[in-house]
Amino acid sequence: MELLRDRGAELLEAGARPYGISRDSPWTHVSWRQALDLDFPLLSDWNGEAVEGFGVAFDYRGLKGVAERSAFLVDGDGTVRGAWRYETSELPDLDELLRAARAL
Repeated sequence: MELLRDRGAELLEAGARPYGISRDSPWTHVSWRQALDLDFPLLSDWNGEAVEGFGVAFDYRGLKGVAERSAFLVDGDGTVRGAWRYETSELPDLDELLRAARAL
């Protein structure tokens, strides 16, 4: 999340608006936004519909429907133009995401 915050201006220049999404509750997101000083929306997928819809759900340490670390590039019409998955220990390659956003 800090990566999106710290490089948010570059994303906006590329025509991309960052959003975070997780299975956490909206109330948890309020705390995360305050603690990390985030300036972009965090969306709650409390019921797991987005995790399932994007095909990134997996079971982790006995928890079902946990989201894989992933990034999606969605155009203004709602069409997914790119999708990336990362290991839990990896951070998204923001330079790669920026190149893809600029190519649209």
